[in-house]
Amino acid sequence: MEETKNVPAHVAIILDGNGRWAKEKGMPRNYGHMQGAKAVEDILEVARDMGIKYLTVYAFSTENWNRPESEVTALMKILRQYLKTSIKKSMKNNVRCRVIGDKSGLSPDIQDAIAELEKATAANTGLTFSIAINYGGRDEIVRAVRQVADKVKSGEMDPSDITEEVLNSHLDTNYLPDPDLLIRTCNEQRISNFLLWQCAYTEFYFTPIAWPDFDKTELEKAVEAYAGRNRKFGGLKTE
Repeated sequence: MEETKNVPAHVAIILDGNGRWAKEKGMPRNYGHMQGAKAVEDILEVARDMGIKYLTVYAFSTENWNRPESEVTALMKILRQYLKTSIKKSMKNNVRCRVIGDKSGLSPDIQDAIAELEKATAANTGLTFSIAINYGGRDEIVRAVRQVADKVKSGEMDPSDITEEVLNSHLDTNYLPDPDLLIRTCNEQRISNFLLWQCAYTEFYFTPIAWPDFDKTELEKAVEAYAGRNRKFGGLKTE
């Protein structure tokens, strides 16, 4: 890919199609999830090399708890292994890792592993990699509103002080700019409760490619499509 001038600073990805990909190959769904985890590592490196500064992936939603218990257990096992190996890789590649979502709903050992990963990579200055785990956009907004409401109740804040900026500062993503580009794989064309507040002006890109097959070429296609769009905010094109 030739260097693209208009590379999105923040790319968010809904990792869809692991199970369907595995089924087409006559393999169990869990195999698809394992290959999907490997694809995340590959795309992380590609994104960094392309000049993307922030990458956010939807790994496990608040709704995913409704999946069969065996699948949830397998996903948590993959997550534990991923968190265990991420520190070494992130330090090597100067990647800063953060996790968004309701961490209190995760098992204590996973919470500890997340805290360790975030602490170990906090000073890294390269790409910021955010993983959405037990995340739901509506849940995130509700949690933020509760925090603001508590401040109003305690007298720390007046209702007239509540602005978009104030609410944004209480979201899980308060350290991130809004996504420039949201990618969803496997031909689904919805955002499924992902970054609802943050995607107000985000460009969407949908592809039939299942997540385990989403590689460098596919990311380049998405970025090229983004670069060719006439971005407008309130009718005004952004430069």
